[in-house]
Amino acid sequence: MMLVRLNSPLTRAFSSTLYKKSSNKYQKIASLLQKRAIVTQMETNHQKTFSNQNNIPRLPIPTLKETAERYKKSLLPILSTSDYNRAANAVDEFMKEGGFAEVLQKRLHDYNWLETIWLNKAYLEWRDPSLINVNWWVEFDDPATGLLKNPPPKGQISELQIDRAAGLVSNMLTFNDMVNNELLPPEKTRQGPLCMDQYTKQFGATRIADFPSDRVITTWPATAKHIIVIFRDQIFKVQVLGGGGERVPIKEIKRQFQSIVDQVNNTTELQPPIGLLTGEHRDTWTTARKKLESSSAENKISFEAIDTALFCIALDDYPIDTDIDISHHNFFHAYNGRNRWYDKALQVIVANNGRAGVNGEHSPSDAVIPGAIFDYILKNEPAQDPQNAFPIELPPPQHLKWTVDGSIMNTIQQAQINIQTAIDNVDSVLLHYNEYGADWLKNGNAYVLLIIPDAFVQMAIQLAYYKHYREPCATYESASTRGFLHGRTETVRSCSVDTVAFTKAFCDPNVKKDEKISLLTKAMKSHIEYMISATNGRGVDRHLLGLRCQIRDEEEKSKATLFTDPSYVQSMYFKLSSSNMSTSLSFHCGFGAVVPEGYGICYIIVKDKLKLSISSYKKCKETDSTIFRKLLKESFDELREILS
Repeated sequence: MMLVRLNSPLTRAFSSTLYKKSSNKYQKIASLLQKRAIVTQMETNHQKTFSNQNNIPRLPIPTLKETAERYKKSLLPILSTSDYNRAANAVDEFMKEGGFAEVLQKRLHDYNWLETIWLNKAYLEWRDPSLINVNWWVEFDDPATGLLKNPPPKGQISELQIDRAAGLVSNMLTFNDMVNNELLPPEKTRQGPLCMDQYTKQFGATRIADFPSDRVITTWPATAKHIIVIFRDQIFKVQVLGGGGERVPIKEIKRQFQSIVDQVNNTTELQPPIGLLTGEHRDTWTTARKKLESSSAENKISFEAIDTALFCIALDDYPIDTDIDISHHNFFHAYNGRNRWYDKALQVIVANNGRAGVNGEHSPSDAVIPGAIFDYILKNEPAQDPQNAFPIELPPPQHLKWTVDGSIMNTIQQAQINIQTAIDNVDSVLLHYNEYGADWLKNGNAYVLLIIPDAFVQMAIQLAYYKHYREPCATYESASTRGFLHGRTETVRSCSVDTVAFTKAFCDPNVKKDEKISLLTKAMKSHIEYMISATNGRGVDRHLLGLRCQIRDEEEKSKATLFTDPSYVQSMYFKLSSSNMSTSLSFHCGFGAVVPEGYGICYIIVKDKLKLSISSYKKCKETDSTIFRKLLKESFDELREILS
């Protein structure tokens, strides 16, 4: 696909030098320019990526009454009767006519109410390390070329690794071209167009450690010519496009990678592993970054190269297990946190046996957006040279240098200790359930129930939790609000009165099969109703967050009775945090649990199977990911049995 317009700097640069080239090269370039003219004409008939943005409504602000009723309903399954009565009174007092909530609601209507609030409160003000707590991971399925059965030993790279890394880079550059030139088709559902804004926040996006909260820098069009490549903790600025934005053959990118490997192998002046600091507490990292920036012009240049890079590639000089149950940890946390830059929105990781994946920083966008990027680059493996590739020799990679003192080295050493402690606490497993998938759920069950696969999986998760703990818990599922301009997500509170009735009945041998099916059906309907409301911007969590953020410092907090009641925090203490990534079929993915006693569950529903990741923390004696996986598989089996 051609992605550069006729009036681009690339076209102008080459047109001025055509007559200086040999006849053969002239014909080749002229042919490419002719192809570009054809594709440019095609672009005029193509609906541009952001053509629907002006037709997408702003996120609505629910009424106080509907939020109050939905919120109180969500408290019923997790509170005792006495606690619920107290909490309900606090909600009613806060939401009453002429009450404090009406004052906050009016302020909310005068404010661009959610976009900035959510970015700051959910991500940038969060000071715990991004590694594990915020960043997500992805592990790609086996490539068409396969993996090396006998990869090189630790300390060496492989040709397959370099080949795959260069191909992934080329495919990602093609996707960036599509976004830059608005060739990515605008997405829509039956309800209408979806906001495409988050696609402008992937390439060139970086989180910057700062006080009192972090910052995110994004740019669109993303026109940087370089990426960063990390090899053995050495960071390189690597040009992957010509000076005018020209695309190059994949072999030229491979040459850049090989040059990095050769430089590192032949140098005795290795730089300190600065990347470890990106996995530290955000205040510690902010202090260190500011000191590094102020102490050396060279450091500032290195940071600028990293921050503006389109994305990051990490080349690991070790093989990882072919068993994805084991190898996914490399993309989650690298086993020791090394050879990474956790602040980049997109960080592609390739091991020396050819296994690849991503570690991504969450704040610029939600998972479905990078998921679409990965689906594209994987469907186009093995990568082919772009049609508009020119035989240009790129400048050599630039080894980024750092000036550090003893205190920074001590901070790096302590970061390694802290990161290793956090990694050792992670309990992460995968569940590959191959007995059925979306096809059977929609069409194969004997009771011909109207089953929405997402709701079904949520019921299985609720059932597994109840089997283990014999009580329900507050549960989070993310719902996309991209039907609204700059919409991100809303919370679906998956635990309901109906899910509790279903799970209790299912575990009771005295309840008949038909009754269990009836309760399952009712619970799924309840979940679907909440999902529809949340997707339409009428959940409770974002609205309550918006109201809470309108309370001024000088105002008496006791008037906000909903927020001062213990039930508010309790209802958001999500021991189950879940996300459905079923739009993405070519990989596995996951994230860390959001509370110390909880589980993080990511799942992908394909036509014939279910793919899940389950994470928790080893320090919590009440949680065990392996046990939960067993109970979840049991739940899928038993649900199939009663529906067959």
